[in-house]
Amino acid sequence: MASFFEHLLLSFIPIFVAMDAIGTLPIVLGLSEHMMASERTRMVRQAMITALGLGLGFIALGKIVFLLIGIEVADFLVAGGLILLILAIRELLTERRAPQVAAPEDMIGVVPIGTPLVVGPAVLTTLLLLIDRYSIEGVVGISVVIISFVLNLAIAWLLFAQGNRVANFMGKGGLRAASKIAMLLLAAIAVKMIREGVLGILAL
Repeated sequence: MASFFEHLLLSFIPIFVAMDAIGTLPIVLGLSEHMMASERTRMVRQAMITALGLGLGFIALGKIVFLLIGIEVADFLVAGGLILLILAIRELLTERRAPQVAAPEDMIGVVPIGTPLVVGPAVLTTLLLLIDRYSIEGVVGISVVIISFVLNLAIAWLLFAQGNRVANFMGKGGLRAASKIAMLLLAAIAVKMIREGVLGILAL
């Protein structure tokens, strides 16, 4: 049981920093500032359903993709780590801006909030890496990743649903600082993945 909760924590943290719901919150508030409360609630629900479906789809197909392409775990660790590192550096050195929205207002929850803001390249890469790492433990290992992902979505849902209160409590500076700290952690996790991948390739 202790091992289960340890794995749960070790998979929860990378997903949490990759998702960066706190850093996404100001963008969500900006996209929904003219909406009524009922419309914002529907938008958040739509975003979470989209993010959940996309994430679970990648969790289900990740191992199959590995087998079809014929890549080794070490290869993906290096590639995935590089992607996460680039994304983290970009977020650390630049100011996050709301993407240009081409979708109708009633679809904003799907694009851009559900994806790529909540579940984007960083989260999908992290999920694939975690699934490959924990799939050797069978159903329990995969369950750990799924539970961690769902818990992070629940946190994002709560933050977005109570967005104005959270923003008022933390302030713009607090939100920005929390986001930068999360990206720094993501960069460290990415470097760890690259190191493990390189060592794995050298051992082949």
